[in-house]
Amino acid sequence: MPTNILITIAFLLLTALILSRIFTLPRNIWLLFVSQPLVMSASSIIVFIGGILSSKMASDPSLATLPLTLMILGVAAGSIPAAMLAKNKGRKFAVYTGLSCSLMAAIIAMFAAITALFQLFCFASLLIGVGGAFTQQLRFAAIESSLHADDVPKILSILMLSGVFAAFLGPEVALVGKDLLSSPYGYAGSFLLLAILILCAMLMMIGFKNPPVNEDEIVGDARPLKVITKQPIFLIAICTATIGFALMSYLMTATPISMHHMQEHSLQETKWVIQSHIAAMYLPSLFTPWLIKHLQLKGLMFIGILIYAIVAFIALSGQEVMHYWWALILLGIGWNFLFLTGTSLLPQSYHASERHKVQATNDFILFGFQAAASLLAGWVLFNAGWHWVVITSIPFILVLFAVLAFYHKHQQALSAQEQVKH
Repeated sequence: MPTNILITIAFLLLTALILSRIFTLPRNIWLLFVSQPLVMSASSIIVFIGGILSSKMASDPSLATLPLTLMILGVAAGSIPAAMLAKNKGRKFAVYTGLSCSLMAAIIAMFAAITALFQLFCFASLLIGVGGAFTQQLRFAAIESSLHADDVPKILSILMLSGVFAAFLGPEVALVGKDLLSSPYGYAGSFLLLAILILCAMLMMIGFKNPPVNEDEIVGDARPLKVITKQPIFLIAICTATIGFALMSYLMTATPISMHHMQEHSLQETKWVIQSHIAAMYLPSLFTPWLIKHLQLKGLMFIGILIYAIVAFIALSGQEVMHYWWALILLGIGWNFLFLTGTSLLPQSYHASERHKVQATNDFILFGFQAAASLLAGWVLFNAGWHWVVITSIPFILVLFAVLAFYHKHQQALSAQEQVKH
């Protein structure tokens, strides 16, 4: 593999070693930390070059974001099967099913690029999404591997931090592999390198052990999903994560096409912006445990929404490289805060015996809305332009502020109930 990719992987392993000495956590966490970025590179490759490659292969340029949309639809479609497979066959079996799906998708995408078949590339993107659904379930595997409930935000932060390496690996693999194999529009070699990364992840995950089964999961009575989803804490958790994720996807999907295809910024500049964005999505996890400790989840949520409002202001201010860069950097940070808040709140809505179906429902809704947002981004961008992409995101930022107010009232009601008990 090229030097830059090997250096990134070496840093990934070194970071895992250092963090494992600082935090006393189960081995599963560190295996997930190392293997997750290798597989997550698939989605960052599609984000970076999916629209650019598709705009050349597709007969209609407005379909350029379709592969990315299909990838996210694949995540949504695979969410429930991934959770049910983990429940019936164990987390490790589900992990290898997802990795096998991702490997197959990378090989198909390589042949799609060689033959310049847009439909085949769309199918490969969908399959990458299905594999990604299993990858998304890794955060729940990490939660279940924890020894103490208080460790959950810390474990999620550590796991999200590993995404920084995916930020550099994915675009670097895409660019290095662009002309590695002969193909009409390039990038076939990018998917060959991706397949090698996924194989490495499969080898690493041999040491993964199924998390211990909670006795409550065996003997506990599971409530109907209808009852669980009516809980205020479930609604707050899912709205925070879903709207935050959909908005991030909406703006992120439009950015490479707007920058490179419409504004004619260079591919290197576009790569830099996307890499910076994906790094910003995960790098804040270095200090989010400290923020949660001092500000609580409500404070983290408020900062995340406020950052989204600033993103809209910057994105409307211009379309130079630095406008895109600052907007995408802040968009990544805001996403981190909102996604971590929603994911940390979700376990408060279910019992051990209910976890798989609630996790599946959460991811199905989350990635279903993200898919719709990414598809809409292409249509709005080609028909109305970048500024309207940004303007149409503002109402959803206001909805997030309303969810925050609802969360505040819910906490006040719980405090009042506790005072009455005592």
